[in-house]
Amino acid sequence: MKFKNSITIGLLVLCVNLFAQENITKINVFNKQVLNFGGEKGTDSEAVSLMSGRLVYKKVSIPEFKKGTDVKIKITVRSNGDRWDKSGSCFVVSDPKKLSILSVTEKKNDFPKDSYIDGKYAGFVKGTNYNPVVELMRFMTPFGVGYYSDNKVKYRRPVYIPSWEKQVVWENDITDLESLVTGTFYVGVWIDTWTAEGYEFDLELTYSNRKQQKVSVLPLVNTIPYVGGQQIPDNFAHNNLEQSIHLKKNAKNVKLHYITTGHGGHSGGDEFIKIKNSVFFNNKLVLDTIPWRDDCASFRRFNPTSGVWIRKDSASYIDSKTHSYQVKEIEERIASSDLSRSNWCPGSFVKPMVVNLGDLKAGDHTLKIKIAATPVDGDKLNHWLVSAYLTYE
Repeated sequence: MKFKNSITIGLLVLCVNLFAQENITKINVFNKQVLNFGGEKGTDSEAVSLMSGRLVYKKVSIPEFKKGTDVKIKITVRSNGDRWDKSGSCFVVSDPKKLSILSVTEKKNDFPKDSYIDGKYAGFVKGTNYNPVVELMRFMTPFGVGYYSDNKVKYRRPVYIPSWEKQVVWENDITDLESLVTGTFYVGVWIDTWTAEGYEFDLELTYSNRKQQKVSVLPLVNTIPYVGGQQIPDNFAHNNLEQSIHLKKNAKNVKLHYITTGHGGHSGGDEFIKIKNSVFFNNKLVLDTIPWRDDCASFRRFNPTSGVWIRKDSASYIDSKTHSYQVKEIEERIASSDLSRSNWCPGSFVKPMVVNLGDLKAGDHTLKIKIAATPVDGDKLNHWLVSAYLTYE
């Protein structure tokens, strides 16, 4: 009897899983899409390139889910010849009636004045008729994954890596952004490449059709210089970023989503310095953190062209004759991709930090972001890529 019940339960679970799979919607937004600076544009006739090919976007239309849905994003990146680590961002424009980086750039308009920070940094904050784009995923390309993964760079490959990975794949749950990626919207990818070879990437969105609480999204800040007219964001070295927020209605279960990475790839640059990020909402400190990644060595298999140095060290080992521990001076390789960084590693994506703000009344509120950053100094291009948005019921 127990055996029969087990079969019945197993069949029921199988049927439920098959039913769930039948209701899953997968959208291959981009497939082997090239992205570069002044190189080939690819074969996708629906893909639109901006900034000499450093940004690619596409119009997407899918059915809306009246009861909500889980949403997952999957991005796959392969080097097409670019051997460096580069900042990358996948973003969405959901309201074509409002100005965005896409409409401003394509129509060759100026950014509205209320989207500036300090009168210099254009398009970084929400304005009356302008929305900064919302990031679906922030990522950092590895050094040369794919194009250089043929083991020709074997003298850089540690013994514990049998072969270099052919690509890097990131997946993340973006259910909180469901309202932006259903219906008709524009989704784009930017990579800070300056080579004609650049990269090749795939982008997939998956919808479960499983009932979920619907939430609204309010874009606030995005300091990534996606397009012309936007400056390298060293603004935090000069002033705090302060912004007024207006809520038309009372909002429940408000959450602040905050994505931050420090850059400046030189000795003493913000990429390699522990710098505190302090976020205030309505003058209350809600996030006080030093964003830092010290696990970058775990991504070594994705970084075949990373620069490598030799460092002397002492190693303890068992002598085969005496069967006792001995200490010997050795020379050990350390790669640039191994080094700890300001909230990112070459080959990683960056998870948003989420702060629960509770329920908020309709009316005006304030956001302040304070980062004790280092200013740009000649070719020392220190800057912080920061984006933030609210979700609420």
